[in-house]
Amino acid sequence: MRERLWLAWRATRHLLRSAGLALASFLFLPLLGFTVTVTVLVIGAGVLPETVLLLRRLAGAKRREVANWTGEEVPEAYVPLVGDLPVRVRTAVKDPGTYRDLRWLAAHLLYGWLLAYASLLVWIFAILVDGVWCWVLGHRAVVLPLLGRLADLDAAWTRSLLDLSPDARRSAELADRVEELTATRADAMAAHGAELRRIERDLHDGTQARLVALSMRVGLARRAYDNSPDTARKLLDDAQDQVEEALTELRHVVRGIHPPILTDRGLVGAVRALAAGSGLEVEVTDDGVEGGARAPAAVEAAAYFSVAEALTNAAKHSGSRRARVELLRTPGSLRISVCDEGCGGADESGGSGLLGMRRRIAALDGIVQVSSPVGGPTAIEVELPCVW
Repeated sequence: MRERLWLAWRATRHLLRSAGLALASFLFLPLLGFTVTVTVLVIGAGVLPETVLLLRRLAGAKRREVANWTGEEVPEAYVPLVGDLPVRVRTAVKDPGTYRDLRWLAAHLLYGWLLAYASLLVWIFAILVDGVWCWVLGHRAVVLPLLGRLADLDAAWTRSLLDLSPDARRSAELADRVEELTATRADAMAAHGAELRRIERDLHDGTQARLVALSMRVGLARRAYDNSPDTARKLLDDAQDQVEEALTELRHVVRGIHPPILTDRGLVGAVRALAAGSGLEVEVTDDGVEGGARAPAAVEAAAYFSVAEALTNAAKHSGSRRARVELLRTPGSLRISVCDEGCGGADESGGSGLLGMRRRIAALDGIVQVSSPVGGPTAIEVELPCVW
C-alpha cells in the first residue's frame, strides 16, 4: 500500500507540474502573438529569436520532466541562434525544432490541464470510495494506479510531439559527430603543432648547434693539419665527440616521434621497459596483446606515450611507490589502464600532461577517462579503436 501511495504521489506531482507548465504555455501565447505581429510588420524582428529561445526553454523543461518520470531522455536538436540579427531570424524560422515546439505547445495547453483535472478526480474518488474499499473492507486500492497511467500518458504524448523523427535523429547524430570530429581535429592540429615546435626546438638548440660547431672544428683542423698535426688531431677528436653527442640527440628526437623500442620489442616489451625505468614498483599485465597481430604503429605509439605520461605523473606527483599497468586486447580496441596508490588529485589544467595525452588519444578517435579523487588512488583508462 505504501508503494502505491508513493507512486500515486509521484504521478500527481508530475501531473501538477505539467499543469503548471501548461499555465506557463498559456501565458506564453500573448508573447507569441505579439512576436508574430511585430515580425510581420518588420518593426520588431529582433524579438523573434528571443521568443524562440524562450520556447526552447519551455520545451526543455517538459523534456526534463518526462525524463524524471520515465528515466529516459527525450532528445532535442536545435540549430544554434548565432550571428547577426537577419541570420538569427532566418535560423529561428527555418529550424524544424521551432515547429516541433509549437506543435507541442498547442497540444500541451489541452492535455496538460486535462490530465491534471483527471488526477484530481482520481484523488477525490480514491478518498471517497477507494478509501472505504481499502481500510474498511481490507481490499487493495484499485483507483490509485490510474494516476501512474495518467502520468505515463502525459509522457507518451509529450514524447510523440517533441521526439525527433528518424531522419532528424540521424541528422542530429551526424551533426554531433561532425562537431566532435571538428573539436578532435582542432586538438590534433594543436598537438601536432606543439610536437613540430618541440622537434624544431630540439634540432635547433641541440643537433644544429653541435653540427655547426663540428663544421667549425673540422675547418680549423684542416687549416692546422700542415703546421700543427697535434692540434689538428685534438680538434678532430673533439669533432668525433661532438658527432657522437649529435647522434645521441638525434636518437632522442626520433625516440620522441616513434620510440625504436616499439619496433624492436613490441608494445608489451616497450611498456615493461618503461615500468623498469620508472622508479616505481610496476606490475604489468597483458591480456592478449603480446604474441598476436600487432596494432598499427600510430596506435602503439599513442598507447606507449600514454603509459609513459601516466607513470611519469605517478612517480612525480602521487607519492606512491607502486603502480599497475594493464593491457587488454578486445575485438575492436586496445585498452590500457594505469593505476597507482598515491594521493590523487590529478588536474588536467595543472600542467600534468594529461591534456596532451587526451589530445593524442582523441586524434585517433580514442577515449581517456581519469579518476583521481583527493586522497587517491588515480586511475587512467585509455581505449583506442584498433583493427587487429
